[in-house]
Amino acid sequence: MLPFQQRPGQLPTKSGSEDVMKDLETLLAKKSYLESQKSKTGEELLDLLHRPTAKETAVAAKFKTKGGSALKEYCPSLTKEDCRGHRGSYLPCEKMHFRRIISLHTDVNLGDCSFLDTCRHMKTCKYVHYELDATLDVPGVSRSLSKPRADYCSEVELGEPQWVNCDIRSFKMEILGQFGVIMADPPWDIHMELPYGTMSDDEMRNLNVPVLQTDGLLFLWVTGRAMELGRECLELWGYKRVEELIWVKTNQLQRIIRTGRTGHWLNHSKEHCLVGIKGNPEVNRNIDTDVIVAEVRETSRKPDEMYPMLERISPRTRKLELFARMHNTHAGWISLGNQLNGVRLVDDNLRRRFKAAYPDVEVHPPNLSFGTETSSSQAPLLV
Repeated sequence: MLPFQQRPGQLPTKSGSEDVMKDLETLLAKKSYLESQKSKTGEELLDLLHRPTAKETAVAAKFKTKGGSALKEYCPSLTKEDCRGHRGSYLPCEKMHFRRIISLHTDVNLGDCSFLDTCRHMKTCKYVHYELDATLDVPGVSRSLSKPRADYCSEVELGEPQWVNCDIRSFKMEILGQFGVIMADPPWDIHMELPYGTMSDDEMRNLNVPVLQTDGLLFLWVTGRAMELGRECLELWGYKRVEELIWVKTNQLQRIIRTGRTGHWLNHSKEHCLVGIKGNPEVNRNIDTDVIVAEVRETSRKPDEMYPMLERISPRTRKLELFARMHNTHAGWISLGNQLNGVRLVDDNLRRRFKAAYPDVEVHPPNLSFGTETSSSQAPLLV
């Protein structure tokens, strides 16, 4: 049926006038086209103002944990045994726990070691040490919290020094494996008379350093003339220079040496160490300074402060020193150079790889002791 149509000249009914008023109110309440455009522009401006900038987004992404958060809370009871006793339960809580390392030489009355599992003398330190407890609560079953990386020290490597007498220019570097830290003090050709042999610039460029690291830090000592060459070598080997250390030389009276034995134009009272980074290593940042003040000793010998510094920056990783001498050998380090006393390797896997590459070279047993200094004439040079 057709709706009722109002006849011409007939007054609208009460209900019809209400509908008309509602329609008029609706039309008046609607935004005009200009008002709609202004409102849309205002909303876009508010959205832009509240949206994070590219810099804020980049900073936030930089500090995000890769693969999502994997943080776990430590139990305040420390060990699972103490946790079970505190809870009065057969099972400990689901938080992370530690396990005491009690050896025959450990004296529990002395308390905890300040360095815990990073103690260099763990095999002889009498204090109590700790390690993460990765055992399941079911007897006889254990699991590993994380797969050990290739550049981390084994327990054997961590407690013993290792070295190889060799010609670094031709040594098969690939048998050594991966390292978290490399330090090198090359015999740069500085066009001066020196008490040791030097290497040409091309020999330095062609060293097979890239095979030693995928993710790690390289500390490269350079002289005045070799600063630019050192930067070039870092770039050729796949590193980005990120820092530079300075060693300020002092005498026995702790005064700066002003009559250096090197330098063409000025007496050199300092030495530089370039720091290069490769890949994405896990390192501790901003815990040390870029200036070392230490006494001068034998020719070309660098300050001992470098070794604990590098251990703090990259704890427990495998570390390699190139162009080392016997006074450079340290626990947790492998030293290469032509002034070392033979070959001493304590890690079984490394010994096997070395014997496969050099079957005719004698490898000293791990328990063989050596003096601190020796000349290269006492051991055959491995080439």
